[in-house]
Amino acid sequence: MIWVIVVAIGVAAGAVGYGYKSYTLKRMADTAEAQAQKVLDEAKNKTKEILLEAKTEGIKIAEAAKKEETERRKQLLETENRLSSREEMLDKKLEDLDKRGESVRKSEAELEDLKTEIKEIRDKQITNLQKIAKLTKDSAKEKLLQMTEKEIKQDLIDLVQKLQDEANEEAEDRARDIITTAMERVASDQTTERTVTTVDLPDDEMKGRVIGKEGRNIQALERVTGVDVIVDETPGIVILSSFDPIRRQVARVALEKLIADGRINPARIEEVVEKAQGEVDKIVKEAGEQAVKEAGVVGMPPEMVKILGSLKFRTSYGQNVLKHSVEMSQLAGMIAADAGADVRISKYAALIHDIGKAMTHEMDGSHHHISRKIAEQYGLEEAICHAAEAHHDDIEATTPEALVVKVTDAVSAARPGARGDTLENYVKRMTELETLANAFPGVNKTYAVSAGREIRIFVTPEDIDDLSAIKMARDIADKIEATLNFPGTIKVNVIRETRAIEYAK
Repeated sequence: MIWVIVVAIGVAAGAVGYGYKSYTLKRMADTAEAQAQKVLDEAKNKTKEILLEAKTEGIKIAEAAKKEETERRKQLLETENRLSSREEMLDKKLEDLDKRGESVRKSEAELEDLKTEIKEIRDKQITNLQKIAKLTKDSAKEKLLQMTEKEIKQDLIDLVQKLQDEANEEAEDRARDIITTAMERVASDQTTERTVTTVDLPDDEMKGRVIGKEGRNIQALERVTGVDVIVDETPGIVILSSFDPIRRQVARVALEKLIADGRINPARIEEVVEKAQGEVDKIVKEAGEQAVKEAGVVGMPPEMVKILGSLKFRTSYGQNVLKHSVEMSQLAGMIAADAGADVRISKYAALIHDIGKAMTHEMDGSHHHISRKIAEQYGLEEAICHAAEAHHDDIEATTPEALVVKVTDAVSAARPGARGDTLENYVKRMTELETLANAFPGVNKTYAVSAGREIRIFVTPEDIDDLSAIKMARDIADKIEATLNFPGTIKVNVIRETRAIEYAK
């Protein structure tokens, strides 16, 4: 009975639980449905608002587009009206131009008719005048000219003479002012003549080393440099004498190096002289570069600059040729600027006008002709070549620049103290002696020494034997007597030296 009650209670509890659970689930379902309905209602309301806003915005855009289209149509209409108006104006102008062209053509035809009529009238008048005067047109013209010439001929002659006199006076005054101004702006040294160079010795022992055993060191130095080495009783110095300043410079540099080193012997002398020659070449190059810079000339080939630099050791009547050339270039630039000539060409030609003096031993001819050859060789323009060559009277100066160079050469050379005569004559005599001897076949080197009282000719031993050397000495002496004027006696010394060289390995 009890278990029945328990079961009944259990069933009742289950029924109650089921009912409560069903109620709870139903209530939850109702709540979820209410919430879903709420969300759905809110979504519908939101969608309505969005659609309303989109519709409103679309209406605004449509209205704006319609308004813009209306404005554009209005503008297009205005543009079309303006174009139509311009087209009407152009048509009217073209019509007017056609009318004017027709009028001009009619006027031209009338003018041609008038010209023809006037020409016929003039021809009739000329024919009538010729019948009356019994003269043709050409005869009347010639007679009139003769009468006019007779009346004014003397007046024309007087006028031309007056103009020529005034032009000459004005040109002379102008030239004088230009040259004076240029000379005042350039200051140059006076000439100094030097054919000797002294080298200081530290003591008498060094003098003995320089002389060498039986004078062999001096002989070696003289042989390789072509310079007279004079060691006399004067204490503390050795004198180097030569008409060629480049040789003196090489000998001086070499002797100073030998004295500083202390080792003096013939083999060492030859080695040092070769190095000294290189140093002198460097000095020559630097001198050329400095001259070009001072003159203000640009674009000169490096080879020409080196040749120009060698003029540093050249003199003309005692005047340093390189300084003379730089001075001329500066003067030429000033005179050309005032006279209306080309300044660049004048300065360039003036700087190189004497460059041929550096090559007189290597090339035949006068130095101004050699200057032109050198200028042509390095591709300089014809105006510069001509101006450089024409500074002497055997070539006519045909350009203003050539005249400027010729004038500046005279100004630079003729100023007081610029030149002396004795040194130039001395150098010329030495050069003639060496040139004469070098013309003989087999001659290797020639040096005129002792102020021209001796000429030393070094021959190639393979080409000249001992008997030929004796004959050559006599032939050279005879040619000197026949072709050159010289004071006193000249010793012709032909030297044939044979060397045997072997190397121990």
